[in-house]
Amino acid sequence: MLKEFKAFIARGNVMDMAVGIIIGAAFTAIVKSLVDDLINPIIGLFTGGADFTNNFVVLGGDGTAYDSLAAAREAGASVFAYGAFFMAVINFLIIAWVVFLLVKVVNRVKEVAVREEAAPEHTAPAGPSELDVLLEIRDALKR
Repeated sequence: MLKEFKAFIARGNVMDMAVGIIIGAAFTAIVKSLVDDLINPIIGLFTGGADFTNNFVVLGGDGTAYDSLAAAREAGASVFAYGAFFMAVINFLIIAWVVFLLVKVVNRVKEVAVREEAAPEHTAPAGPSELDVLLEIRDALKR
């Protein structure tokens, strides 16, 4: 069973998947910064400085007002955090768009490489075909 496990781990697909997960985890930090530090402020400009992450509704409870989502969660209140969900959707859309662009670039690079491989090398110009030569010989013999 240990040999089978080693063979499974050594397969290219497993290693590729592991590299993808590691790169994806590192990429998450970049996307989070992109959203938090660049996209949210731009959205805030159009919405009058509103920060969607702190938009929530306390479900039930004793009517206590909380200043922030973190304070409500810390107090143990049951909250409907629609702002955090909205920001998660925006994060997902940004990640999906960036991955789409990356895949598009990689596919273009692969396509160019395949075209270059398939392109024939410069060869000497082809001479007359065998049929052309035979016809010339026949015509020469007739004279």
